Amino acid sequence: MKQVLIQQGSIILEDVPPPVVDDGSVLVKVKYSLISTGTEIARVTATGESILQRALKHPEKVKQAFNMVKTLGFSETIDKIRGKLEPACPIGYSCAGIAIGVGENIGNVKIGDRVACAGGGYANHAEIVCVPQNLVVKMPDNLDFRQSASAALGAIAMQGVRRATPTFGETIAVIGLGLVGQLTSQILKAIGCHVIGIDLVKSKVELALTLGMDYGIVVGESEPVEKVLRYTAEIGVDATIITAATESDLPVQQAMQMTRKKGRVVVVGDVGLNLKRHPFYEKEIDFLISCSYGPGRYDENYEEHGIDYPYAYVRWTENRNMKEYLGMLAEGKINFNSLISGEYYIADAVEGYRELKESEDGPLGILLRYDLNETFIESKISSIERKVMVNPKSIKKEGIINVAVIGAGNFAQNIHLPNLRRLSDRYNIYAIVTKTGNNAKQLARKFGANYCSTDYHEVLNDNNVDMVLIATRHNLHAKMAMEAARARKAIFLEKPMATNQEELDELVKVLEEHQVPFMVGFNRRFSPLIVRAKEIITQRKNPLIIVYRVNAGYVPLHNWIHTEEGGGRIIGEACHMIDLLNYFIGSEVESIQVDAIKPENSDVSSIDNFATILKYNDGSVCSLIYTSLGAKKLGKEYIEIYTDGNTMIIDDFKGLNIFGLKSSSVKSRTIQKGHLEEIIAFDKFIRGETCPPISINEMINATRISFTIDAAIRI
Repeated sequence: MKQVLIQQGSIILEDVPPPVVDDGSVLVKVKYSLISTGTEIARVTATGESILQRALKHPEKVKQAFNMVKTLGFSETIDKIRGKLEPACPIGYSCAGIAIGVGENIGNVKIGDRVACAGGGYANHAEIVCVPQNLVVKMPDNLDFRQSASAALGAIAMQGVRRATPTFGETIAVIGLGLVGQLTSQILKAIGCHVIGIDLVKSKVELALTLGMDYGIVVGESEPVEKVLRYTAEIGVDATIITAATESDLPVQQAMQMTRKKGRVVVVGDVGLNLKRHPFYEKEIDFLISCSYGPGRYDENYEEHGIDYPYAYVRWTENRNMKEYLGMLAEGKINFNSLISGEYYIADAVEGYRELKESEDGPLGILLRYDLNETFIESKISSIERKVMVNPKSIKKEGIINVAVIGAGNFAQNIHLPNLRRLSDRYNIYAIVTKTGNNAKQLARKFGANYCSTDYHEVLNDNNVDMVLIATRHNLHAKMAMEAARARKAIFLEKPMATNQEELDELVKVLEEHQVPFMVGFNRRFSPLIVRAKEIITQRKNPLIIVYRVNAGYVPLHNWIHTEEGGGRIIGEACHMIDLLNYFIGSEVESIQVDAIKPENSDVSSIDNFATILKYNDGSVCSLIYTSLGAKKLGKEYIEIYTDGNTMIIDDFKGLNIFGLKSSSVKSRTIQKGHLEEIIAFDKFIRGETCPPISINEMINATRISFTIDAAIRI
């Protein structure tokens, strides 16, 4: 499908694989999407800024860069920063079309419904979009797609009006008569307010007057505050809504001056906020910020997980604002068609943006039009092509393993994909599958993959794929691994192996049935430092005592890792440490003792602040302390190993200090956690050169122990 993207200050049109419908989401074939000239052009401009320009705007990130240099080195840090600045990103946040796919547990939308959609990252300028249910509303029967494509912008205007709490007969000033300002003016008129509009561009003021605004002021021709006070008999307006976009503080200062005592000032647009105290104090003005479409915006539970707010407590959510706005359009209370300056077919989107940037008139809004058969039916969904060729090359190379990477978040991008490319004499990155098509396309291009897709079944059904590397969110690991095993693929599965016992048992059964090469990414045991320590340990005569401290770092409790998607930090990460302890001891666990803190604050969890003692059948004892309460400057992992009068210390995988033996200590400039070495070991296993790098029982045991510790704390 075609999708509009922005990259380094330019608009590009790409062919990318369309999304797959998610649970709780609606798949929409788009008819129209709306370009918001102010917001989108500003974003295009921002992406064209240099690294230095961005550093000056965000000095806090410079410190992060210096810390990266210490860990990764200068050149690799620069590569990573450039990589974050240069990717093409989706753009657009308001569209309308037909629902062609509906996820589970959605009762308010069915396939074939005409719908309007909102949300940056969801309602993009693309032929097909996947949008969470709370950002989708059904269109009124008498409303066309063209007008409905403005649902997001209309909801923004409506929320700004709601924040101003206007009453019938009040006089409201609107500063900035762009698209949102024009809609704001019309909504205010529809509810019985007198409206004064202010803008730098005369044509925008004149347009608003033709659409019902009572009084207009052109900045530069008149002094706004003076005109407003004269129009209101020196009283001032009851409220001022700022929809302008500027870095200047002037709109806010003028709003304070033109608003009456005990009035309201509402900021909708992105304006300078260097506020002066005395206007607030002297007039006792309420200063309010309006958050986009309304309550629910930026709330992950509402937007991504579909958890609605009860009417009794939140009457107007972003979804309800969108629905009400469409209702006003259908009733003819708002004239949207007069606000559109142009319309372009999606294939001409680049030209549309170019004219938009170069226009001196400052157009309000531009529509993008898409091909859409309104009789599109459910049976045609299966015909949607979700595979896009990127670098066609020889299908099969003798002696090289074709790898499909499923899930390419930060970890896969920064660790696995570079390592696979480094091992090009062993592996060929053949396909990349991610949830978002543009991300899949860019990564496939960057790492030389043959094709990309948004549907992992494409690679499971591809006979040219020898191996899959699964690095998705944790709740999908076991399910995808089972499907891959049934498809007879070798499987490298990032940890965890599963997120619950039922999944684990089912996965083990499938693996036993199909006998495909399988390995969980317990990388730490492959670190050169760990391998050396293990060599020394194998010579021991007595049990071991190991102390393992993990300064895990704080992760907000709303983060996905703490949800069902992640399984929590014990199952999601501490399984690494458990596996390493098991590897060192080489014996079965006899007993497990667990204690966790009882947090006083709601932002701290006992799940990532615990201590456990593992006692093994051979008499060894291991203590694992895992905490999110530590200082950031302290290294993450610290291991002390005591055996037969000797001590080994592994400090954050940068060095192995050995005490009591003649063996030399080992130092490293960079952190060595064994990521490259585990991929090499798996390659040798696939080729039949070695036994499994980790036995299936070892992987099962580490996973089960993580379940036991997690359950003990949750009781």
